[in-house]
Amino acid sequence: MARPSDTKARIQAVARELFVRQGVQQTSLRQISDELGITKPALYYHFASREDLVRSIIQPLVDDLDRFVAEREPGDARALLEDYFDLSWQHRDVLVMLVRDLAVLSGTDLAGRMFAWRREIISLLLGPEITQEQHIRATVALGGMADCTVVYAHLPTAEVRPVAVAAALAALGMTSG
Repeated sequence: MARPSDTKARIQAVARELFVRQGVQQTSLRQISDELGITKPALYYHFASREDLVRSIIQPLVDDLDRFVAEREPGDARALLEDYFDLSWQHRDVLVMLVRDLAVLSGTDLAGRMFAWRREIISLLLGPEITQEQHIRATVALGGMADCTVVYAHLPTAEVRPVAVAAALAALGMTSG
């Protein structure tokens, strides 16, 4: 018999796959339980609701972004952008899920936190005192990189990362060489 943590991880994996493919609102807990070959009560044993399940899938992204902004020091812009891209790429399935079904954000504080993370990363890139133009450029740079992890999630990272980072540096008005 599978340990509860194994079952929980299997539920999350199947739910994430269905959420990405169909959208959160279009995926029922019955579909998830049927796909796993378990009963709905067994699914409810691990997750009290679909919202609870969604939060559990989003939480690793939240934890990693919290850690990323807390542990980073201002420094090399290219390295920071590469690391930010890598983090976004690692969680691209969750980002695809969120973009596919933006209503998911309304049930969480994730939208506000994403803007806060972005402000912190911009400060790490350009310092605390920046012009409006620099802020706009940084928003384009970070938003564009995040968009690349969603739009080009089907491509190998080696094809997307260097182009996305170079474009972000260009948007910031920094040399990419």
